[in-house]
Amino acid sequence: MAIDFTIPEEANEIRARVRKWVQEECIPAEKEMAAGKAYKTVLKELRQKARAQGLWLPFFPVEHGGMGLGPLANALVQMELGQSHLGALSMNSQGPDDATMLTLLAHGTDFQKEKYLKPLINGDKRICYSMTEKAAGADATGMQTTAVKDGKGNYVLNGEKWFSSAATAADIAVVMARTNPEAPRHQQYSTFIVELPNPGYNIIRDIPTMAVHGPHYAEMGGGHAEVKIENLVVPEENLLGGEGQGFAMGQHRLAYGRLRHGMHNVAMAQRALDLATEHVTKRSTFGKKLDERQGVQFMLADCASKIYIARLMLMHIAYKAENGMDIRQENGIAKVYLANMVHDVVDTAIQLHGALGYSLDTPLAAWYTHVRSQRLVDGPDEVHKWITGKNVIRAFKKDGTTAAACGGDLL
Repeated sequence: MAIDFTIPEEANEIRARVRKWVQEECIPAEKEMAAGKAYKTVLKELRQKARAQGLWLPFFPVEHGGMGLGPLANALVQMELGQSHLGALSMNSQGPDDATMLTLLAHGTDFQKEKYLKPLINGDKRICYSMTEKAAGADATGMQTTAVKDGKGNYVLNGEKWFSSAATAADIAVVMARTNPEAPRHQQYSTFIVELPNPGYNIIRDIPTMAVHGPHYAEMGGGHAEVKIENLVVPEENLLGGEGQGFAMGQHRLAYGRLRHGMHNVAMAQRALDLATEHVTKRSTFGKKLDERQGVQFMLADCASKIYIARLMLMHIAYKAENGMDIRQENGIAKVYLANMVHDVVDTAIQLHGALGYSLDTPLAAWYTHVRSQRLVDGPDEVHKWITGKNVIRAFKKDGTTAAACGGDLL
């Protein structure tokens, strides 16, 4: 039987609808914002149109108000949405909210779903996820924030959080803290739902980063907050998923986030290559069109090759997820590749634009400073490579070949 790369007709139809939506609604809306129209007004209008067209929460079950797309169809949709910084927001599919909504759906109590998940589904509120700490970095099991029962039906949390993405735009926070230091390492942590603003959850600042910060950066959820948690009282009913389950839920949540980042990276890389190709087909230097120069064609070819590999990676992972297969090894490999791919493609697009690319007259320079974070967020490259390498050794010891750790199941 031949391997079939045909995209199901229904998924193709949805992808076409979303592509049209992004090109005809989201990208023009970006220009309205650039011209001074308020972000909240623009987003409200976009979301009203999106919901009217049934374009809402693509990754969420139909019975909970979403489109109910499986991993493959959702991957196709996300690879379109990522071409505009309003794309995911317009369909309530933005990070970090999306993965946290899935966590609430899977592990929340009926009370938590009614009180906290429902307004997130409706797009009335936003949520952030406070896990990372300065002292721990990529090692989530090194976090120092504590949660202690007060004997009055509450937990009291104390500690600090670092790079809590979108916290300044959030109405709800999910906070991870150590509840039992005597438990096995991965069972010491629990997560709690916190309503914001809250005097015990003090946002000190949005940490300045190398990314180009536009006028709507913070309100769109682009900021990464430093948070002081001091005597934060959380009712026991706001414990999410049970004591000791915080680490496991967090890893599951991050797995989706890594894939979503990758899908959006493919979309950004594609738009960057489109911009570069449009530019070189119009530009002449020294009496010759740029697109006729072999060196330029080689640069475009390298970008096309990287985007092609990236798409295949995501399609294979989506296929495995669709069929309930283990995607951890492929997810780790793809996370690293996709983060570096988008950096390389955007960098090449800037080079092909010359000084124009270095300016802020195109979106490329801002994208370049933003995508550098992709090699750090949801685990730095080195951590993923370390785990991938261990799995290569493990596969060889088990099978006498490393094939299983590098896509061998395709054979």
